[in-house]
Amino acid sequence: MAEKRDYYEVLGVSRDATDEEIKKAYRKKAIQYHPDKNPGDKAAEEKFKEAAEAYDVLSNKDKRAKYDQFGHAGLDGQAGPDFSGGFGNLNDILRDLFGGGFGGFGGFGGFGGDDSQRQGGQRVYKGRDIRVRVRLTLEEIAKGTEKDIQIERNVPCPDCNGKGARNSSDIKVCPSCKGTGQIKRVVNSFFGQTVTYSTCQQCNGEGKIVTNPCHTCSGTGLIRKKETVRVRIPAGVEDGMQLTMRGQGHCAKNNGINGDLLIVINEIEHPDIKREGNNLIYTKVISVPEAVMGATVEIPCLDGKYNVKVEPGTQSGSVIRLKGKGLPTVNGYGTGDMYVKFIVWIPKKLSKEEKDIMERLAKSESFRPNPTKEDKSFFDKLRDMF
Repeated sequence: MAEKRDYYEVLGVSRDATDEEIKKAYRKKAIQYHPDKNPGDKAAEEKFKEAAEAYDVLSNKDKRAKYDQFGHAGLDGQAGPDFSGGFGNLNDILRDLFGGGFGGFGGFGGFGGDDSQRQGGQRVYKGRDIRVRVRLTLEEIAKGTEKDIQIERNVPCPDCNGKGARNSSDIKVCPSCKGTGQIKRVVNSFFGQTVTYSTCQQCNGEGKIVTNPCHTCSGTGLIRKKETVRVRIPAGVEDGMQLTMRGQGHCAKNNGINGDLLIVINEIEHPDIKREGNNLIYTKVISVPEAVMGATVEIPCLDGKYNVKVEPGTQSGSVIRLKGKGLPTVNGYGTGDMYVKFIVWIPKKLSKEEKDIMERLAKSESFRPNPTKEDKSFFDKLRDMF
């Protein structure tokens, strides 16, 4: 699958472009690549759609913020306008840009040509999206992973190659719209002549009629099929994040635009490690002797176990940082840290011998509370927490 271009690059604007600059850039692209101005030019049509998708994202405050932070991976699967009814839904955007009177390809500033030329062409269908959930462990999120996902989707019928009929002779040009998929109506009034276009009711905008439908797909050109799709999950994703695989959803009728596969991330809770954004938190319980005299303890990180030194005199609630042992950001810039919190375990029951030892220690100056400046600072932080 081709790599999607940067939306700012598509419109030719900088990343700090204003809303007006984005609108102006899109207006220019829409005029340059509109299908009425480039009849039969598939490359121009794709650029027209690409520009519309870029404008749909960058003109929306929330979508643009997600895109700026996470790139294409951060969008919610609705990155572009819906072309399922031809370009009608897109025309709402264009009407905002060019004002009223934009009524399909033919209404675009005279690019439609004379009455004999196609006005909007046949309907372009868009397949439905498929949404699936993928469960990931923290270890998988830390490194990124690939998952094989079982889906059931509409695909072109193998018996008729998606045409809806086995023989080309069974597909006739619609007599009502003469293959254009639209009905033109001209109304003369006091204010002048008004031309409108509507979807042909006889062929539903397809421009053709199937007289002998394929028995396998009942003339739809599509069948249901179970398939396995390999999905690459980038490192650093978060619970609830949605990734999009363009064109991997349901196939559309008449070789239209495929839907998308939307992958929703479900993070499996780790039994010992907690996540806070890209940082990880682990609580290590240590004994009184370890806290007093210091020790070396084992800390489980996502990439293995590490020996960490406990400094003599470590207070319960002390936190140390293991730099770079957290999770990477989803856009690849920076890595979080792991914070290890030490909790000193106090025994509830002591033997007579242990009690005697503790009583002797209680008389020692070393065991009488006498916090230093650093200790006071630490205790002040604890007090603020509560």
